[in-house]
Amino acid sequence: MEVSGAALRANLRRVAQAARPRAGVLPMLKGDAYGLGMEGVLAMFAAERPWGIGVAAVAEGERLRGLGWTGRVVVFAPAPPDEYARAADAGLTLALSSLDAVRGWAGAARARGRRLAFHAEVDTGMGRAGLPWHQAGAWGPAVAASAGDLLAWEGCFTHFHSADEPDLGATDAQHARFTQALEALPRPEGLLVHSANSAASLRRAGYGGDLVRPGIFLYGGTAGPGTDPEPVASVRARVGLVREVEAGSTCGYGATYTAPGPERWGTLCIGYGDGLPRALGAAGGEALVRGRRVPLRGRVSMDMTVVDLTDVPDARPGDVATLIGRDGGEEITVERVAAQAGTISYEVLTGLAPRLPRVYRDAPGTFSPGAA
Repeated sequence: MEVSGAALRANLRRVAQAARPRAGVLPMLKGDAYGLGMEGVLAMFAAERPWGIGVAAVAEGERLRGLGWTGRVVVFAPAPPDEYARAADAGLTLALSSLDAVRGWAGAARARGRRLAFHAEVDTGMGRAGLPWHQAGAWGPAVAASAGDLLAWEGCFTHFHSADEPDLGATDAQHARFTQALEALPRPEGLLVHSANSAASLRRAGYGGDLVRPGIFLYGGTAGPGTDPEPVASVRARVGLVREVEAGSTCGYGATYTAPGPERWGTLCIGYGDGLPRALGAAGGEALVRGRRVPLRGRVSMDMTVVDLTDVPDARPGDVATLIGRDGGEEITVERVAAQAGTISYEVLTGLAPRLPRVYRDAPGTFSPGAA
């Protein structure tokens, strides 16, 4: 996998420019930076001096600390109670979705003799986590009382479920619910309000929040109509073998492809063990070899994939095949691969396995703690 640092930073700046002036940017690095590699991506984003970094799990926050990041880290998925101590020791900020979680986090603060920060999540329709928006007048004072002097109620947020859809009506309705909930809360002084993911950051200017939380757009995935990002990730493999086959030759497990005539096949040293979607074999998957588009043949195997090189007579072992990215005037986007595989760009990128080396282009070098 090749990762373009210039494209990553350009996408981050575009989100920052689209949001309201002085809004902080909280890039999401969960899922190993959406599959692109946390350490390499952190080095690229640190130079932009983001407000903080968002992750999904305590273990991801601990990894950031291990890499030397000393800035804010917000853990957005509900952390199990037995991980509160680890989160506190790592100096992480938790997103809390229940009064029990607030009390548990306060207990961790009491045990350490120092205040811990949290962001309260408001459920406006996503349904995964969060306190109910229409009961904010009841739970708000209880959260404040449970936090007391032990916790710093730093932020309050919600998450949109359809901000990347053509019709933004549902998103606007969620935002109205969130606004209503905020009006009912006993808001601490300086409370940071945020709701915008990649799509809402770009399509609704962050709804005027104090922070925006971009994810997929940073990594080259579209975030709804009119939000085409700079392509970031390219996936390439070597042609390991080229051979001539006769009519009637079959290919792959299940022999799902039979050559209708003499063909020239190339075996690529990549498969679903590297994260190449297995579904591509039957869904019109393709690759670029010497700047030409060639079809995949048969099923994708764990470690090998066959392409038809009949129309590329000069192809040789050692040539580079591009599965995602550009070669000459041709390009295969991550969105195209996702559509062929019947999934979304998030799953394609996060599914790319560690066996694929990550190569960072236009990178500032290794991450320096001084940039945190």
